[in-house]
Amino acid sequence: MIGRRGFLAFLALLPLGSVQATPFAVPELAPPSGAMTVYHLGHSLVGADMPHMLAQLAPKGHAYNTQLGSGTPLQQHWEPDQDILHFDQVNHPPIWRDAREAVGSGDYDAVILTEMVELRDAIRYFKGARYFRRWADLARAGSANTRLYLYETWHPLDTPDGWLARIDTDLEQLWLGGLAGSDTRRNPNRPAYLIPAGQVMAAVVRAIEAGEIPGLSRREDVFAITPDGAQDQIHINDLGAYIVALTHLSVLYHVNPTGQPRQLTRADGSPAQAFSAEAARKVQEIVWTVVTSHPRTGVRR
Repeated sequence: MIGRRGFLAFLALLPLGSVQATPFAVPELAPPSGAMTVYHLGHSLVGADMPHMLAQLAPKGHAYNTQLGSGTPLQQHWEPDQDILHFDQVNHPPIWRDAREAVGSGDYDAVILTEMVELRDAIRYFKGARYFRRWADLARAGSANTRLYLYETWHPLDTPDGWLARIDTDLEQLWLGGLAGSDTRRNPNRPAYLIPAGQVMAAVVRAIEAGEIPGLSRREDVFAITPDGAQDQIHINDLGAYIVALTHLSVLYHVNPTGQPRQLTRADGSPAQAFSAEAARKVQEIVWTVVTSHPRTGVRR
């Protein structure tokens, strides 16, 4: 009989799909002992409002920093000679902290990484897997206690392959396989855990379209409207940001979000659009079901 360490080493030799489909592919995580300090590295699907909402839902003392851009791959955050689109517009102290300094500092209980979409292009043309490993290794070197997370997002609503179809297939093939797979195989005892926001968004949309979320009828109801009045095909509105913030909360803190406040503020202090009480409870239940159904989150009921 082999021990857990030996079993994990064996898993690291298996094909990507086998590794990610196995419930024991990653060690279990204990819930954090208190409020966390978190670093978010990414782009506009992180945004300013979602981390701010997370801070309102999290235990008192939760703190965070970010470095963002527009459509920014991990490569551009890493390489000092590459420009980050809209950097000066979206990164302002004290929320902004230089990514290389922050991730390697050891100051954070959790570092959350995400990659640009189209994810296929990020992996193929922007060396997504290589730069994911670099950022993850930098965080590991900073502190033995920092938890690593991969924030799974989504593609545009009008993606040719179908929005729900991409979410259904991309998690194993691209997010956990193509992007994080090599890092997982190299670090089976300290992998990046999953924040399955794409899976949660898909589950909520399916519930909306089945008539199960009061007040909502179509997937566009959780996506933004552009300044000129057109439908934004990828960026979420306040309701979407709330869904994603709940997902982060459940994964980071191992808590069932049912009963959490539904009326929050945006990063600028203005009141955010909110679900009705009945709709919020349904969304919260969906979040917890999805988070606890995927072993890669490290969260158990």
